[in-house]
Amino acid sequence: MKDKYNYSTSQLFNFARDSYLERTSRPIYAIVFLLPFIVFYELGTILINTNVLNQSQVRVVAFVWLQNFLEYLGFGSKLAWAAPPMAVVIILTALQLASGKRWRFGFGDIWPMTVECTLLAVPLIVLSLFLNSSVGRRDDIGQLNNSAVRIQSEAVSSCSVTAEDNLSNTERYSDDRKLKSKSLLADIVTGIGAGIYEELIFRLILICALMLLFQDVLRLNHKNSIILSVLISAALFSAHHHIIFLNGQFGQAAAFNWTEFWFRTIAGVYFAVLFAIRGFGITAGTHALYDIIATVINAFFFQQ
Repeated sequence: MKDKYNYSTSQLFNFARDSYLERTSRPIYAIVFLLPFIVFYELGTILINTNVLNQSQVRVVAFVWLQNFLEYLGFGSKLAWAAPPMAVVIILTALQLASGKRWRFGFGDIWPMTVECTLLAVPLIVLSLFLNSSVGRRDDIGQLNNSAVRIQSEAVSSCSVTAEDNLSNTERYSDDRKLKSKSLLADIVTGIGAGIYEELIFRLILICALMLLFQDVLRLNHKNSIILSVLISAALFSAHHHIIFLNGQFGQAAAFNWTEFWFRTIAGVYFAVLFAIRGFGITAGTHALYDIIATVINAFFFQQ
């Protein structure tokens, strides 16, 4: 019993040692659980556009921030695309070393973690539907990944009135389905990237930095430091979906909407609390699965 309470975790609560909740909050679990998401995101961006290795296309803004920072530190442009996923693994490995937790991993926990992340995404889906319906907007579910850096896909840019007039109805229907499938895949890939890299920037890095500022520099008490860190990180997380900062300049990512802003702020608080209780792996997985579910629901139920 004594060992149970002395064995601390990086979250708010000390779970029983080697229990499911304790095991899956370890950084090593985050690495293994998120690795397929990271690989899918990298391969997805390459398959969607072969120029993605040299340009910021179909990229989440948080990914580009991390990419630019690593380029500034000396990573060559040819390796810059691989530096962010390497940084995620290195940061989590360092946290695992610092935590002193066991390195043992059970692959049998993967499916329970996936189910948990899916269930944890449901409240955000319900909240988004409620907020949209309350203001009379039923056209789509508010997504958390619309701050991705994109260019028009080749299929979109190649469509013209003349070309379309020369296509038969069957050919137009086939091309339309291919275009929608490609767009759906791009949104899913982007959502996965948002889940990993936005959580890395706005939860793992930003909240820790704010806690150091408020608690160690400004000498605020622990409770107030947590509240301020969570609220500020959530507000910045929401704001960056409307106003982005890239290449030294501010730009508008999406038109400002109070409903979307408050939804993403609430989502930011939700992810921060989840991060404090369950760790990075479950939080990033929940964010990614929310974006995937929202993308699929939008594609099949809310878009013409």
